[in-house]
Amino acid sequence: MNKKISVVFGTRPEAIKLAPVILELKENYEFEISVCITAQHREMLDQVLKVFEIHPDIDLGLMKENQTLSELSSRIITAMDTYYKVYKPDLVIVQGDTTTTFLASLTAFYHKIKIAHVEAGLRTWNKYSPFPEEINRALTSKLADLHFAPTEISKNNLLNDGIKEESIFITGNTVIDALLIAREKLKGTKICIPGLPDDFLINNKKIILITGHRRENFGEGFENICHAIADLSEEFQDYYFIYPVHLNPNVRKPVFEILSDRKNIYLIEPLDYLPFVSLMNNSTLILTDSGGIQEEAPSLGKPILVMRETSERPEGISACTAKLVGVTKKGIVDETKKLLLIKDEYDKMANVVNPYGDGTASKKIAEIISDQLKDKK
Repeated sequence: MNKKISVVFGTRPEAIKLAPVILELKENYEFEISVCITAQHREMLDQVLKVFEIHPDIDLGLMKENQTLSELSSRIITAMDTYYKVYKPDLVIVQGDTTTTFLASLTAFYHKIKIAHVEAGLRTWNKYSPFPEEINRALTSKLADLHFAPTEISKNNLLNDGIKEESIFITGNTVIDALLIAREKLKGTKICIPGLPDDFLINNKKIILITGHRRENFGEGFENICHAIADLSEEFQDYYFIYPVHLNPNVRKPVFEILSDRKNIYLIEPLDYLPFVSLMNNSTLILTDSGGIQEEAPSLGKPILVMRETSERPEGISACTAKLVGVTKKGIVDETKKLLLIKDEYDKMANVVNPYGDGTASKKIAEIISDQLKDKK
């Protein structure tokens, strides 16, 4: 009888990073795969699933407007408890650091089900930055049986946390696998970006791409980010500042209040994955507080300025593909101007080999899982 594997996730970044793993397991291994989603990010999650042609077996649909982390947590535990009782998987695969990741793992532990953690070992060592992700991933590490660390630094973080070395495997990051799949899908395809003119990407415009959604930046942090973008748009009027605005009201309120009605700023709705990859590929540089973009952009030769005080991805900082600029207006403006005005500074970041992998992480993960789930004599 084939071993049963549950792949559990709830957000767009998890879906992107687990899609290549799901495809690899389904195409090349004789496992029974159940894809279970909590739908923490409803609309954005569905977009990614469509791109990779993944159809969830179980859709728990736990998204609820303005619910607190505590409310979401209780609902995930209750729903996952029922799911595990019915499906009885041999292994649960989770990814990263979301509330779904931690609570799907905790509930699996209650059922004594083995847990595999993709993108394990990222740390800032500050439990409130990012919030609540830092604690989610640290607690997931305590629960997991297999730890798929993207880099040597991630492995060392796990060892420092007391995780046994024989359970840690360095694989690279699956986001690179997803990016390469997306790039293939884009070949020969005309991509229109909703909210931008039809010919926008054809005319080689100079683009600065912006993303932001971190809870720890809510309030003053986002206001600073928006004022910095406003100042930069005034000074660099030959650039277009494109901001797909996250759906969270704590993000949208300051963004639209401060940045609306500026001729070279486009505030657009969150994008499907393929248009977003296309926009990244056509950008000059990226301003972000996202984790995944810090891993993806180096493969496209795009410098990243990280609008956060900490990063759990020091590999990119050390390799000079990314730079922490904080969330002060001055810091964001000064570092952006440096890259736009000094070619050597720009080239130093744009021409670096991606430290997060070569696109084979999913294959490595599937091989390890296959080996680990073999019936041992």
